[in-house]
Formats: sequence, C-alpha cells, structure tokens
Amino acid sequence: FLIRHGATQWSATGQHTSTTDLSLTSEGLAQLGPLSTALREALGEQFATAMVFSSPLTRALATAQIVFGDDREVRVDPNLIEFNYGDYEGLTSEEIREWRPDWDIWRDGCPRGESADDVGRRADTFLAGLGADPELLLVFSHSHFIRILAARAIGLDARQGQIFTLDTATVSLVEDVRGKRVIKQWNVNPTSE
Repeated sequence: FLIRHGATQWSATGQHTSTTDLSLTSEGLAQLGPLSTALREALGEQFATAMVFSSPLTRALATAQIVFGDDREVRVDPNLIEFNYGDYEGLTSEEIREWRPDWDIWRDGCPRGESADDVGRRADTFLAGLGADPELLLVFSHSHFIRILAARAIGLDARQGQIFTLDTATVSLVEDVRGKRVIKQWNVNPTSE
C-alpha cells in the first residue's frame, strides 16, 4: 500500500514541497480518521502485522503515526523523502513557468535538486532492500516519490510516474497478481467514499 500524507499548507496551494518540513493542516488531520478506517477495513487482521515505512518528513511520519497509533513501529527510511525540488522549492508550477515556460519536472528535473531518474534510483534502493518476496507493507510518503516508486515497482522508467496523479491522504495498491506486479488500485480517497 502506498499512502500519500494528509494535506499541508503548501499542498493546498500547489507549492512544491520537498525538504521544507511542513506539518499537517487541520484539514490534513481530519483526513486521517477516514484513512485509518479504510486501511483497517482493507487489511483486516493484517492491519496489526503489516510492516510500516515512512519518509522522515513530519507530514508523512505524522500521517503514519496517527493512522497506526503510538504502539506501532514505523520504520523511517530516508529513501522515501520527496523529490528534491532544489531552486523550485516553495514555488508553484505556474510560477516556475513564468520564467521557464517549457519546464517539465519529468523531463528537466530541478536545478540544484533532483531529476526523476535520481528519485528513481532512491526508489530502486528502497525496493531492493525489501528482498525478492516482500511481506505486506505500507509506505507513507509524498506525491512525486510515490508516483515514481509505483512506476519502478511495476518495471517502468522513473519518468513514467507522470502518468499517475495523486491526491493527499489517498491509498494506492501495488500487488503481485499471477506473477506480475501491477497497479491494483490507484489514488483511492477514503474521505469521498
């Protein structure tokens, strides 16, 4: 399960947020009740035994900790941090395109930050650390990173993460089905059900 963190001030305004360590807004906190309920229902008894990983950034880690409570180990992995936006940190896509009209994060990356391929290598490192047959696990992370992680998990180039979209506090599922790793569910919003 790939879970994007709850809403932050910058996710609401469309500002690129990588290393700026923002907290969840009241809206983001409100999203976590339905998110926790949906995960508990989807996992059943496995909710208590699934491995939980999180980015070290507050918005992702707080989401994981609130969903699972204090009695659950959340494994923090720096590979799960968001795409480093470098000079574009805090800017919206529209602001960036005012002075670089043809900019595309998937093709161009970010000056003094990362490219999609850089993030893909981090995703690959995380996936390789899980071993050949990973147990049920939940990953709490960020929009661009999760999109790239999903692409790499199913064998696509990191830049193909652009074919996915991802809202805050949503759940996506990558699963092995008949020997093939597939996207089984994508961008499911428990608050809209």
